[in-house]
Amino acid sequence: MAETPVQIRRLGPADLDLMRKLNALFAEVFEDSDSYSAEPPGDAYLESLLGKEHIAVIVALAGGDVVAGLVAYELEKFEKARREYYIYDLAVKAEQRRRRIATGLIEHLCGIARHRGAWVVFVQADHGDDPAIALYEKLGTREDVLHFDIDPRRFLSKT
Repeated sequence: MAETPVQIRRLGPADLDLMRKLNALFAEVFEDSDSYSAEPPGDAYLESLLGKEHIAVIVALAGGDVVAGLVAYELEKFEKARREYYIYDLAVKAEQRRRRIATGLIEHLCGIARHRGAWVVFVQADHGDDPAIALYEKLGTREDVLHFDIDPRRFLSKT
């Protein structure tokens, strides 16, 4: 049986249905429905985000279904006049893995990043997520860093 061809493209403000499907995919793959499904944003909010040049939402479609996607943010730097992109979310449906779809999503993002003058695309991987780590090691240079989440509500100063 032949695999369904995959189309990779960036979403825009008119792609609300696909964005909602991507959030559902993230909820499923990351097993985190609270974050991705519990309080879905309204149409105006999603349209606004999808219309921003510095936010890249890229999906892989197979037969009209969202089978993978990524969300990346452009960061403008102060130390030099340059940009970098941070891949915040990247997920591929389990049955679609090992088809180079994640690599295709990253390649598409790299085209956007080059066009926008970015010097690097970076991504984090969780310890124990061996498939993600293996993919990223094939595509880039590994840096061992620590990640910290700081709750802004912890500090109640008047800034």
